[in-house]
Amino acid sequence: MRKFLKMPKPILEAGTEDVRAAVEDIIVAVREKGDAAIKLISQRIDGVEDLRIQVPSEEVAKAYRLVPDSVVEDLRFAARQVHNFARAQLESIRPLEVEILPGVHLGHRVIPLASCGAYVPGGRHPLPSSALMSIIPARVAGVKRIIACSPPSRDIRGINPVTLVAMDIAGASDIYAIGGAQAIAAMAYGTETVEAVDLIAGPGNQYVTEAKRQVSGDVGIDFLAGPSEVLIIADESASPAYVACDLLAQSEHDPQARGILVTTSEELGQKVMREVESRLEGLPTADVARASWENHGQVIAVDDMGEAIDIANEIAPEHLEMHVENPDGLIGCLRNYGSLFIGGLSAEVFGDYATGTNHILPTMGSSRFTGGLWVGTFLKVATHQRLESKGVRQIAHVAGRLAEVEGLFAHRAAAMIRIEDQTQGAGADVEDKG
Repeated sequence: MRKFLKMPKPILEAGTEDVRAAVEDIIVAVREKGDAAIKLISQRIDGVEDLRIQVPSEEVAKAYRLVPDSVVEDLRFAARQVHNFARAQLESIRPLEVEILPGVHLGHRVIPLASCGAYVPGGRHPLPSSALMSIIPARVAGVKRIIACSPPSRDIRGINPVTLVAMDIAGASDIYAIGGAQAIAAMAYGTETVEAVDLIAGPGNQYVTEAKRQVSGDVGIDFLAGPSEVLIIADESASPAYVACDLLAQSEHDPQARGILVTTSEELGQKVMREVESRLEGLPTADVARASWENHGQVIAVDDMGEAIDIANEIAPEHLEMHVENPDGLIGCLRNYGSLFIGGLSAEVFGDYATGTNHILPTMGSSRFTGGLWVGTFLKVATHQRLESKGVRQIAHVAGRLAEVEGLFAHRAAAMIRIEDQTQGAGADVEDKG
């Protein structure tokens, strides 16, 4: 039985049509007017006049001088972890060759995309970690041209220096000071300055997400992402302080972010709620975190761990933490999550920045059908086949009959001509030998 110790407030869907229409107008403008549209939109939305769309190498070099050496080293450390894990993942994706029947050889190749675009949000604060997460797996996959876009800041008329440094460390080929839906349109369709790409990856606000939805099909996308979310499964052994900190870490992302606790201990749930309220006092991001927690936070008490797992699988959260005494026996029951954090020491923040797993993950229940960004996002697995005469003799009649069932007689002929040639060739060989 589920007991709600804290309920979220009703979600009011507002402005969806306005966002859709605004994004459509932006995409049309960029397709028709290219760079001129981007500069005009940037002036209107970002407050940046005379935008220099492409970031020159000297601006990147200057960014390194503006960012403290300790931050640069931390970014390099994080980049190594992301690279190493992406490399390990790549090594698990193997080309395939198999003789499925005598004379029928099938296989696949693993082919990197030719190009991709990484969108790196600006928002309230710079997000250099997102640059690492979106660019490095593409580089490890073998993508030759990786462009990166991020909104320009009104104060500096360009991209935040720490984001530029992260883009450079990650290995971006070209960097553009373009934000929002206009960046997605530029990467999808190209402009005088921006060459179009094959796939766009990276999170963003509702305008970025809607733009990715609208260009999908003309260009590949990773997935559609919404507000960030964490679900924590906890038993009586969990630390209320750890749980509260992790809920607030999620809540401070955005007023729409969701922090959810599902616990087999009502006492723990009450302690966590008190801990959250206590820690909100004096938190520099309390305005955002409190709005998120009050409007979207949930605490659910359940009778047993089986019910907790059912809730987790229903919600299909972006991040799933397990603050339980014996987590290993439960992992096999968990099906839907973007990334799993096992044990109380495995804080989501570690995955956000430094362990090497990717933090660009499915939200809004989409982990039911997709995983997060990874090296495989930037790879195509393309099949091939090669048939010998003995393989044709086993396949052609079946293919021909099934083609006829579907009313595709040219298909049937394409199959049968090959078996006929095989038969005639065999007959000729017999006559010659006679």
